[in-house]
Amino acid sequence: MTLVTSSILVGLSIIAIIVLTSKFKLNAFIALFLVSLFLAFTALPAKNIVSVLKDGFGSTMASIGFLIILGAIIGIVLDKTGGTLSIAKFILSKTGEKRSAAALGITGFITGLPIFCDSGFIVLSGLARSLSAKSRLAMPFMATVLATSLYSVHCLIPPHPGALAAAGMMDANIGHLIILGTLFAIPGALAAFFWSKWISKSNVSTPSVNEEIVLDNRELPSAFRSFLPIVTPLLLITLRALLTMNAVTDKGLITEIIMIVGEPVFALSIGVVLALTLVNSKQQTSINDIFKVSIEKAGPILIITAAGGMFGAVIKATGTGENIGKLLSEANIGILVPFVIAAIMKTAQGSSTVAIITAASFVSPMLVALGLDSESGRLFSMLAMGAGSMVVSHANDSYFWVVSNFSGIDSKDTLKVYSTSTIVMGTVTFALVWLTSAFML
Repeated sequence: MTLVTSSILVGLSIIAIIVLTSKFKLNAFIALFLVSLFLAFTALPAKNIVSVLKDGFGSTMASIGFLIILGAIIGIVLDKTGGTLSIAKFILSKTGEKRSAAALGITGFITGLPIFCDSGFIVLSGLARSLSAKSRLAMPFMATVLATSLYSVHCLIPPHPGALAAAGMMDANIGHLIILGTLFAIPGALAAFFWSKWISKSNVSTPSVNEEIVLDNRELPSAFRSFLPIVTPLLLITLRALLTMNAVTDKGLITEIIMIVGEPVFALSIGVVLALTLVNSKQQTSINDIFKVSIEKAGPILIITAAGGMFGAVIKATGTGENIGKLLSEANIGILVPFVIAAIMKTAQGSSTVAIITAASFVSPMLVALGLDSESGRLFSMLAMGAGSMVVSHANDSYFWVVSNFSGIDSKDTLKVYSTSTIVMGTVTFALVWLTSAFML
């Protein structure tokens, strides 16, 4: 199959998912499954179809399945006990209702420095819903603010796996990359903030305040106790990430404990235990009901997210993104090359991690030809690839479905507000990287 034909098929598949889920309101899993099956039958050898579908679905489930379930339990407990409303009231008392979105963005940005964006969003999504209801700000806007603030650092900064692996391939200075990546992630997140604020003003769903009215009549837990189930897992994951990044060799007892409890699955399990302490004596008989609701909430999210991973695996197996990347890598257009390759890979197959690692494998041997074979050149190449790996998060990205389902917003609004915000964020970030490189390369 030619590159043109496979590119057309991939493009039509992406459009089909968008149309089926937004215009015809078809269940997201069914849409993803049918389109994945169509693309696999038309672009892959028959003997590989089943294995690609199963591997894509299963690997995604394996990577974030436990995180989604445990995160759902934390979120439901906080919602049922009034913990999220307590946190929302605390934040609003410090920032004011007009600045609650900014406060959520800052929280997401700091949280996203050490942990995966999907883990952070799962843990903080309940807070976003409560702040949306309390401040009367549209949920698509609040969800996008949280999602993009987490996403901006996920794509640019080690110890996130894509940036970390690519930095090793490019022989880039990780310490300098963390500093520069953080500096460039800030304007990227700000651009997404203002874009999502503007575009969510019309034709998007508005927050429901029914939950807030009910909870206001209850005795709420303290803000400190409500924060613990969120902060503790994030802190443990952060400490583990720092130890891993610094490659600590002298592993004493404390270090070993942190390495174990800082594993995201264990960290979120601790968060579940802390969340359950918010359940008062009158609610204890309903703990099993809370678990039931949590599992019921997590189930569809697990299936849809894994289906998104399956679709991405099929696209990856077609080799479309890789082949287009090879063509671009032969063009002598400087720092634009790593950005475009990463952006195409991201848009085509969904994973930011795969996008930046694949781009690094193409760009690394070409650094001399591109005029980027210096410490600064490698750093700016890394930043350009990070910006490219933001563009575009849509239906084939598992994070897209995490954002949509945990926020309770439909795919049409997620595409309109969140997906367009990733375009703006990636483009603005790269523009600033390119402009800065003109003075430093």
